[in-house]
Amino acid sequence: MTSINSEPKASSPPSLSLLPKGIAGMDSLTELALDLRWSWNHATDKVWRVLDPGLWEATHNPLVVLQTISRERIENSLADPGFRETLDFLVARNRTAAKAPSWFGSKHAEGPLRTIAYFSMEFMLSEALPIYSGGLGNVAGDQLKAASDLGVPVIGVGLLYQQGYFRQAIARDGSQQALYPYNDPGQLPISPLRHANGEWLRLEIALPGYSVWLRAWEVRVGRAKLYLLDSNDAANFPAHRGITSELYGGGPELRLKQELLLGIGGWRLLRALGIQPEICHLNEGHAAFAVLERASDTMVSKSLPFEKALALTRVGNLFTTHTAVPAGFDRFAPALIEPYLGSYARNKLGISLRDLLALGRANPNDSGEPFNMAYLAIRGSGAVNGVSRLHGQVSRRLFAPLFPGRREEDVPIGHVTNGVHMPTWDSDRSDALWTEACGKDRWLGTTEDLAGSIRQVSDEKLWGLRVESRKCLVEFTRKRLALQLAVSGAPPAEVEEAKHLFHPDALTLGFARRFAAYKRPNLLLRDPERLLRILTDTARPVQLILAGKAHPQDHDGQALILEWMKFLRRPEARPHVIFLSDYDMRLTEHLVQGVDVWINTPKRPWEASGTSGMKVLVNGGLNLSELDGWWAEAYAPEVGWALGDGLEHGDDPGLDGREADALYGLLEREVVPEYYARNGNGIPVAWTGRIRESMARLTPEFSANRTVREYTERYYLPAAEAYLAGSSHA
Repeated sequence: MTSINSEPKASSPPSLSLLPKGIAGMDSLTELALDLRWSWNHATDKVWRVLDPGLWEATHNPLVVLQTISRERIENSLADPGFRETLDFLVARNRTAAKAPSWFGSKHAEGPLRTIAYFSMEFMLSEALPIYSGGLGNVAGDQLKAASDLGVPVIGVGLLYQQGYFRQAIARDGSQQALYPYNDPGQLPISPLRHANGEWLRLEIALPGYSVWLRAWEVRVGRAKLYLLDSNDAANFPAHRGITSELYGGGPELRLKQELLLGIGGWRLLRALGIQPEICHLNEGHAAFAVLERASDTMVSKSLPFEKALALTRVGNLFTTHTAVPAGFDRFAPALIEPYLGSYARNKLGISLRDLLALGRANPNDSGEPFNMAYLAIRGSGAVNGVSRLHGQVSRRLFAPLFPGRREEDVPIGHVTNGVHMPTWDSDRSDALWTEACGKDRWLGTTEDLAGSIRQVSDEKLWGLRVESRKCLVEFTRKRLALQLAVSGAPPAEVEEAKHLFHPDALTLGFARRFAAYKRPNLLLRDPERLLRILTDTARPVQLILAGKAHPQDHDGQALILEWMKFLRRPEARPHVIFLSDYDMRLTEHLVQGVDVWINTPKRPWEASGTSGMKVLVNGGLNLSELDGWWAEAYAPEVGWALGDGLEHGDDPGLDGREADALYGLLEREVVPEYYARNGNGIPVAWTGRIRESMARLTPEFSANRTVREYTERYYLPAAEAYLAGSSHA
């Protein structure tokens, strides 16, 4: 049940009550702070730095800056003609950008597509909105930003978590500590959705024995919008207020509740807002219940039984799977599904619980088989895709049992390889180089012409970019490590030592990702003495920056972190290896902008796509990676280095040993020598040649710009046409 008495719209956020009133220009500052376009267009950074450089550096949250500093400082800044001119220019530019002609408007405005609803459990947009964990949120956030750039009418739908994903601290003994700071809505760049009469838009979702009220929020992401639901409503029982407390926390029952809120609640929110999307895009199976609620709506509007309503709406649903192994899918016991969806099946869908469970089973007649959210998403979607070419093949194999009688290669699952939003991840120095070579609007349309322009950039400019980027990373790393040690209670001498570690000219390797066994984060550590020899060569020094979290319930992953912590305490290792705690979006930005080589060592084919290595491309970093995920289709000898033979080896006990040996060998014989082979001007010509080809060939291809255009033309437009044709005849 939804309470609606007028068309809802975003209203002033709670944060405004904490801001000073009656200051001319304050509205402009607030408008700028509430549009997350600042998270990738860094021209606005200067505004927040002027107001409070220290606070901006610590938080990267404009609202916190505005709420914290004194009224006097705001008034003095706004009274400065130069500051006010800059502010007015930035606000005007944002407004112009929101209405400017776009790629989608110029190519597809006359087509059938008006709205895509993009459902995801997490969105990584900014560290100021910590509702993400890692790769899945990265994909969702970057595609939403690229949709804004291109004018593709995407609306995000997600959940607002009170705590989000856990924050990481490393104890003095090297163990991981999980922390859960509260996400204060008053300090987040979000606005509540209210009716014209001031009433907050709230949705009522029936759960066993009680109802849960959901509050609705809006996030502005340039031209795009993201709508979030949360259960922290005062009308709810305390236990129910915590349904949206943690991202990926709790047990199966909490996860089921969250997915009901996302899928069913998310679709009802769109209905409450008067939004009727042609396309429903499910980013992983978490939101699969949306296909049921969409069918339920159509049952009412078209007077159809469930089976026909599902058939009609299915063509307008797209399911993107990110999982490469069966254990990665969310599965729920039938006994858990029954109390939450039994009444919904009978009363809303007009089917039996058995029929509903059959939608989530490989064998509909197996009453003991768990309910698989990916199976529901497949059966409720007209198209399914993996997130890399290799992952498309893996997905066809995984889901072949749902298509009996078909050969594996004929299973109807395609692929759209992920890409990253390059303006989010490039540094100021990289942005300047690309702007000079390719223009300011390079990511707002097609990108086919960028490669030729980047290939004209000189060795001197490319190497200058890398020298400055590495220097900035070293400075950041020293400050971050010193603070990390101080917070953990390290002796003052150790904190002081951290401020002088690393050298800005040494070859800098980066390894940062979730610490899970299949990612093999300790492959580099398999032979510690050999690794030390590589790192401590006085003629050709190498330094390594590590970061990453293990899920609080993943004790094996935490043990891998502890192993690294023990290694870097060795006196001979300490000057060359650093582990930075609390791997988040901001830390990622610094790492991908500064490292020379990004290392990735997953066990093939468990990395569905991977996106971290894509982020170094725009900054002139190079990849040394397993031939898995995106790198399996990106690799060429001219652009980086490959690990593995491109084959699957199952549980071969000797695989890790062989690939560790190969990894050391690549570093010893190819990577390190090429970096230190300099011409008379001190430039490593072969290295800069590799940078140039990597930037030219791979950056446009593995950008979210290409990904969103591909989704639009291969999936969204044909599906919208088919859906509208079917609806008109129903």
